[in-house]
Amino acid sequence: MQCPYCQTLLQATASECPACRLTYPRTVSLVGAMPRLTPFVADLARLLQPGDHAKLIRRITTLEEKFPELVLQVVVHAFPDEHPFSMHAFWMFNAGNFAGDSCRGKLNRSILLAIDPKRAEAAIIPGYGLEPFLPTETLNHLLELASPEWEKQQWTAGILRVLDGLEQLLDLFALPDESEKKVVGEY
Repeated sequence: MQCPYCQTLLQATASECPACRLTYPRTVSLVGAMPRLTPFVADLARLLQPGDHAKLIRRITTLEEKFPELVLQVVVHAFPDEHPFSMHAFWMFNAGNFAGDSCRGKLNRSILLAIDPKRAEAAIIPGYGLEPFLPTETLNHLLELASPEWEKQQWTAGILRVLDGLEQLLDLFALPDESEKKVVGEY
């Protein structure tokens, strides 16, 4: 885990960054109030067409049905330039509380895909319950795969590419549903 402001390596239990002293409350004081987000897809930059918005919601709903503990949120927003994008993504993930109050720490299995079209930056932030299974390098690779679409302003195609990649990753470690388990000796 790295500090979202100065990129110093952090211990998971660190209450603040030892280098720049950033904490979540300090981030809130720097960034301010959370914008109002719509569930599943919040297009604050107004780049998605209504049909694309509905297509993304259907795709996210399908993923959440397949992985019932997953909460997925996509945010397209032009963040202010005065702070690093990684700090804005960290703040939005924590302020958004997408998994809810009862799913904190290892129970937090939410994922935020944050896209800033103005900065041409994106981030995938997994909750603590998913971090061990979704390495930063792998998530960054998913963003790289989507970047050609985003460079051509094809926002929905890039988001769908990321969601498809996330599904493949989640399939790798998901436990089979009870109905999919076979009883030994049963054909």
